[in-house]
Amino acid sequence: MPTSDASTTDAAKSAPTGGVQSLERAFDLLERMADAGGEVGLSELSASSGLPLPTIHRLMRTLVACGYVRQQPNRRYALGPRLIRLGESASRLLGTWARPYLARLVEETGETANMALLDGDEVVYVAQVPSKHSMRMFTEVGRRVLPHSTGVGKALLAYTPAEEVRALLGRTGMPAATEKTLTTPEGFLDALEDVRQSGYAVDDNEQEIGVRCLAVSVPDSPTAAAVSISGPAGRVTEAATEKIVPILQQVARELSVALASSGHSA
Repeated sequence: MPTSDASTTDAAKSAPTGGVQSLERAFDLLERMADAGGEVGLSELSASSGLPLPTIHRLMRTLVACGYVRQQPNRRYALGPRLIRLGESASRLLGTWARPYLARLVEETGETANMALLDGDEVVYVAQVPSKHSMRMFTEVGRRVLPHSTGVGKALLAYTPAEEVRALLGRTGMPAATEKTLTTPEGFLDALEDVRQSGYAVDDNEQEIGVRCLAVSVPDSPTAAAVSISGPAGRVTEAATEKIVPILQQVARELSVALASSGHSA
C-alpha cells in the first residue's frame, strides 16, 4: 500500500484563496513572530494560530533550513537573517511605488514630501520628493529618527495601545532635538490623542527649529507607513495647514489602494 507523507499532503493542499495552504501558514507564522517581537516558542505559536504543534514544528523546520527563521539556544525561534535582505528590497520598492504620489504632494502643496515606515522602535524614511522652492527641507532616504520628535512618528503610533507606546519610549528615551521637542510620555500620548481627533500629526519645530511637518498614516498599509510634507514654518502656517491636510489625506488613501492592488495579479 502506498504511503503518504503528511508534509507532502499539507503542501499540496490548496488554501481557500486558491494558494498553497502550507505557504500561507508559513507566512502567517512569520507575521505572528514579528507581532510577538521576533522571538517565540512553538506553544505560543500554536496558541495564537490554532495550528497543531506537529504542523508548526514541520513548517518551522523548513523555515530554519531556508534561513528565514533561526532556533535560539533556549529552543525558542527567532526571525532569521535572510529576511533582512527581503525587507530591505521591499522597502526600496515601497519607496519607488510611492514616488508618483509624493510628486503629486509636491505639485499640490509646494513642499517637500516624504514617506516613512516604523522599523522596530525607529522611523525610517524610505522615499522623498523635494520641493521646487530654493529654501526647502531635505531628509536623506534611509535616515532613522526617533518617533517622539517627528510628525510621521506621531502618525505611525497614533493607534498603538498606550502601554506599547510607553514601552517604546522607555527603550528609546525621549532626547530633546529642540526646546519644543516632547520629552515626557504623557505629553507624547496627549499628542497622539490630538492626531486621533484631528486626523493628522504635526511636528512644530520639534525636530528642527524653523521647520514644520504635517503627516498622516497610510490606511491599511501592509506595513505601518506615513506620508508627510515638510517646509519652513513661515510657509507651513496654520492657514496653509487647512489646505494641505485634505490633500495629504487624499493622497494617502490613493497610495493605500495602489499598495493593496500591487499585491494581486490576474
